[in-house]
Amino acid sequence: MKQQTIVFEVSDNIKEKMTDYYADLKRDKTPPYAVFQAIEADTIVTLYESGKVMFQGISADIDANMWKDQESTINKRNIDAEIAEKEAKKEAKKEEAKDYRFIGVPTIGSDECGTGDYFGPIVVAATFVDNSSINLLEELGVKDSKKITDDKIMKIAPTIIKKIPHVTYILSNKDYNASSDNMNKMKALLHNQALFKLVNENNFEYKYIVVDQFCHPRNYFSYLKAVDKKITKITFTTKAEDKCLSVAAASIIARYLFIKEMEALGNQLNIFLKKGAGLEVDRLGAELVKKHGHDILKSIAKLNFKNTDKINALLK
Repeated sequence: MKQQTIVFEVSDNIKEKMTDYYADLKRDKTPPYAVFQAIEADTIVTLYESGKVMFQGISADIDANMWKDQESTINKRNIDAEIAEKEAKKEAKKEEAKDYRFIGVPTIGSDECGTGDYFGPIVVAATFVDNSSINLLEELGVKDSKKITDDKIMKIAPTIIKKIPHVTYILSNKDYNASSDNMNKMKALLHNQALFKLVNENNFEYKYIVVDQFCHPRNYFSYLKAVDKKITKITFTTKAEDKCLSVAAASIIARYLFIKEMEALGNQLNIFLKKGAGLEVDRLGAELVKKHGHDILKSIAKLNFKNTDKINALLK
C-alpha cells in the first residue's frame, strides 16, 4: 500500500466539527501554525490555522473523503473540483514559465520604472534586440532590473544604451500630476508612445513586440481609444522581463534613467530621495513640506498616491 498526502482547505464550520471529532485523538505536540494534529488508525490529520487540512497515511483518502462529503452536504462545495482547478492553475503557471517563444528570435520589448515610487518620474523604455545583440546582453547578465542591484545597473546600462537601439520617455512629476489619475492608462499611453516611435522610425525585422502584462489587453487598448498613432500587434505576457531579452534590456534602461532622475531631484533639494512608497517616504515628504512648503510635492512626487494624505496627517 502506498503512502498518500491529501491537502485541501476546509470551511470554518467544518473546522469546528473536525476539532470536536478528533478531540480524543490529538497528539500532545502540535506542529507550528497548527490547530491540532491527530492520528486515527494509520492516518495523521493536521489542521492548520490557515484552514488547510492535511491527511497523511495509507488510508488518507478514506479519512479525507469523509470531510469532503461533509463539505459537499453542508456547504455545497466540491473539494475534488477545487483541487483539480488549483492543480490546473499550477500547471498553467509552470507552462508559462517555460515560454520559449522569444528565445533566439528578434523582438521589440518595453518596460517601465517609477510607477510604484512616490517620488520621481515615470520612465518607459522600448528596445530592439536581435541575434547579434543576444551574446552582448547575456555577457552583461541582463535580466529583470528588479533582480539586479542598482550598482550593477549603473555599470551595465550605459553599454546597453550605447549598443542597443532604444526609445525612452520620461514623464515628469509635474506632467504626471496634470494628467490622468489612472496609472494603468498612463502606462499604456507611454508604452504605446515608445513602441510606436521605435517601430516607425526604424526598419527593424522582428517577430514579436512584447509588453509585460500589467492589465488585461482589452483594457490596454481601451486606454488608447483616442490615440491615432498606436501599435496594436502586441504579445502580452506576465513576467516578460524573465522571458524576453528586449523587455529585460528595456527594464534596465528605464531603471537606470529613473535612478539618474532621482539623483538629479535629490541634488536640487540637497537630500537623498527614498524610493518606494513606505513609511520612510512619508516621513521624508513631511520633512520636505516643512522646509519648502506643500508646492514642493507637485514637482517631485505623484500626488494621487496615498502617501500625500499620510504626509498631511504627519504635519497635523
